[in-house]
Amino acid sequence: MTIDLQKVAKERGIKYFLISFVDLFGGLRAKLVPAPAIGAMQRDGAGFAGFATWLDMTPAHPDMFARPDPDSLMQLPWKPEVGWLASDLWMDGKEVEASPRAVLKRMVAAAAKQGYRMKSGVECEFHLISPDGKAISDVADTQDKPCYDQLALMRRYDVITEICDGMIALGWKPYQNDHEDSNGQFEMNWEYDDCLLTADRHALFKYMAKSIAEKHGLRATFMPKPFMHLTGNGCHVHFSLWDKSGKTNLFHDAKGELGLSKLAYGFLGGVMHSAEATCAITNPTVNSFKRINAARTLSGATWSPNTISYTGNNRTHMVRIPDAGRFELRLPDGAVNPYLLQAAVLATGLDGIANKRDPGQRLDINMYENGQGRKNVRRLPLDLIDAIRLTDKSKILRAQLGDAFIDSYVKLKHDEWRSYARHLSAWETANTLDC
Repeated sequence: MTIDLQKVAKERGIKYFLISFVDLFGGLRAKLVPAPAIGAMQRDGAGFAGFATWLDMTPAHPDMFARPDPDSLMQLPWKPEVGWLASDLWMDGKEVEASPRAVLKRMVAAAAKQGYRMKSGVECEFHLISPDGKAISDVADTQDKPCYDQLALMRRYDVITEICDGMIALGWKPYQNDHEDSNGQFEMNWEYDDCLLTADRHALFKYMAKSIAEKHGLRATFMPKPFMHLTGNGCHVHFSLWDKSGKTNLFHDAKGELGLSKLAYGFLGGVMHSAEATCAITNPTVNSFKRINAARTLSGATWSPNTISYTGNNRTHMVRIPDAGRFELRLPDGAVNPYLLQAAVLATGLDGIANKRDPGQRLDINMYENGQGRKNVRRLPLDLIDAIRLTDKSKILRAQLGDAFIDSYVKLKHDEWRSYARHLSAWETANTLDC
């Protein structure tokens, strides 16, 4: 039965709705719609000019309509008169193929045809910084190893607990919050669920953290590497494949190696096989590669991978097996598009199952200290332009995610790289002005 948003508005005291969507660069776009108008918007969608956002469109394209998914409704805990709605994009009576939520929904449908459902959870790291973005917000947060620092955590009690209270009110079942490995950095965790729901929540979480930080006179940033000497912001994703009912974890096998089934290792084989090609999706900015290929940080470790390897319960590899029945992909960073992250994992994993891809040998070593020069261990791309080219050439990603999406994404990312290349940095001036 379809939810009647107009009726819900009256029952819950919602005065306005944010009809929202995420563009290809992960930007959250929206229109604020008064409750009396939501009935028409639910039927027809809210109109947008696609070219005005990061979508591959021109000013000549017709109106794009964001049709809200009523099942995605979340009432903003810090502003309960507002209801947030994830939306699907339509133009000329057809869904916009290259829109991130549509890409993920197609992968979810493809998995369902094979009898699978992917469940996932994300670990969102972020820094609380000064409004001008130049420094962390807590001048007393200066330890070389600040991870789990109780004093620093509690100095930001008001911000962290307001965000956590919001997740509790929304029914996300948050279970822990901590000060992370960088000064000024935090991580907040909530329970895993179906990958589309996780993506919707991930998109709202970033907005919620930023909004509540602003309310307290601070700024929340998910930038992969906001400070070169400190640990960057990752977005680790835990994933498992379940049967169509969602009741049986198909990755779990008590008799399998580390509690994982053959199906699980085939899925992992696909994720690892296409890791270089998906890097422009999981690590989508110029700054992303300053996290992946970083030097030792103040704390002593970057906590991010630069090679394609997997292991057991060991955080120095790209993929970790923290427990039976699931994997943790440690490659994505805070700039990742919530929908494209899930789509990329599901797409490459399904390819691995279909083609019986072998993930190779598990390495139970400290990859940071003993990983250099090892045979058969591939390195991740060194910069965004190399990653973009690999995405463009990937037959697997094109077959799974669609040419329309890959062409649009690659085109806009090339434009972004050219914009970066036209920038003259202070380093260039300092080192080549007198050459």
